[in-house]
Amino acid sequence: MFELHHLSAQEQWDWLQRGDITPTELTEHYLARIERLNGELGAFTTVTADAALRRAAHVESSVPKTAPLWGIPLGDKDLSRRAGVRTTFGSRLFEDYIPDTSDEIVEVLDAAGGISLGKTNAPEFGLPSYTESLVAPPARTPWKVALGAGGSSGGAAVAVSAGLLPVAPGSDGGGSVRIPAAATGLVGLKPSRGLVPSGSGIDKLGGLVTTGPLARTVADAAMLLDAMIDGSAYPFAVRAPRWDGGALLNAAARGEGRFQLGVMTTSPWDDAYEIVIAPEASAALDLAISELNAIGHGIEQMALEPDPTYSPAFRTIWQAGAAGIPAEGDTLEMLEPLTRWLVARGRELSARELAEALLALTTFERSVIRQFASYDAVLTPALAMTPRPVGWYDAEDPERNFAQQVQYTPFTSFANVSGLPAITLPVAQTAEGLPMGVQLIGRPGGEHVLLSIGAQLERRLSWHRRHPAQW
Repeated sequence: MFELHHLSAQEQWDWLQRGDITPTELTEHYLARIERLNGELGAFTTVTADAALRRAAHVESSVPKTAPLWGIPLGDKDLSRRAGVRTTFGSRLFEDYIPDTSDEIVEVLDAAGGISLGKTNAPEFGLPSYTESLVAPPARTPWKVALGAGGSSGGAAVAVSAGLLPVAPGSDGGGSVRIPAAATGLVGLKPSRGLVPSGSGIDKLGGLVTTGPLARTVADAAMLLDAMIDGSAYPFAVRAPRWDGGALLNAAARGEGRFQLGVMTTSPWDDAYEIVIAPEASAALDLAISELNAIGHGIEQMALEPDPTYSPAFRTIWQAGAAGIPAEGDTLEMLEPLTRWLVARGRELSARELAEALLALTTFERSVIRQFASYDAVLTPALAMTPRPVGWYDAEDPERNFAQQVQYTPFTSFANVSGLPAITLPVAQTAEGLPMGVQLIGRPGGEHVLLSIGAQLERRLSWHRRHPAQW
């Protein structure tokens, strides 16, 4: 039986534009699905049903229909503040926090005509690559609820994968959009550093964190990213083509071009940790290579030059980024063991150690851009393993926990360090029906190339027709 969530976000927007449905009707549809399914999945930590319906009525009466997300339901990641709505940052430290002001990304998506239905699940301060915290139930991939959805945008990914939202915004500081997208069978895109003003990464330590979309189709991801850019891309979005309203959606819709691609199975973590690529991840990569060859792209194997400075420098920046968490004395005990470890290590760092780590990562960034310069994009596995079971990560041993995260996600963080755009694409399924993806990393400002290639693969593999049982 047909239901509204069976439509793509693009199709839902078209229906709204024609008046076939109203924003209120679409909002009611998704709220009903959240009420029925969220308890099992852990997609939302807070649902704001009454506020969403008031917002839908406001959109109908007062927001121009030309707004790029007019009437489209969304969720705010529980790391983003929305005035008057409980925002936990995934931590018991903020379990009852209600902010007075909203973050810029929230205001941008409101201005685009979106309708927030609540807060999507995130781990403590977005630090881990899995979404399991002490303040909310775990986010579970709808493909098999015993398995985790990845993180840190795990709740957003679950909501889109299970049809609780058409698209969702996430944030990505080391893979936090792309990891959960891969674990839940979605498209997840981390834009170039500086492209999205409300989540540019420029103001973050090491420039790691950016804002990006999660969606079922490449075009839907482009639609949301265009809205995030809001017509005001920073001029220092490195070598980015001039942004024009809908430019990325146009690239995704056309899906044109033949490109020179590198294929890489090495990672900058290889010297520090034992990285093993599971057969399922290799099979997804082989399928993508076969399809890209059939389309006519040039394909060449390549490998990153070994760089022993990457692992210690990234660890230092990750620890330093946690040092400012507002926990002192007894309140430190409210933090989870991994977060306490990161905070303690971050506060022990000297200014010299931090400066040396930043210099090492800047040198690494330039090296990667140089090594990738002869390719339009570089293809890697999205994840090294299949989605991990809930509870798989060691909750008490932070060093082992960090190693587990690296071994599961060795291919994502270096795109953040390099400031490069990267997209995960759900090209395959395992024999058990679990999604497996690949990652494409582009040149600075090369989102249009990633979307074009992604659209070509989507047309051949039709992953948008695959859905979990909750669909």
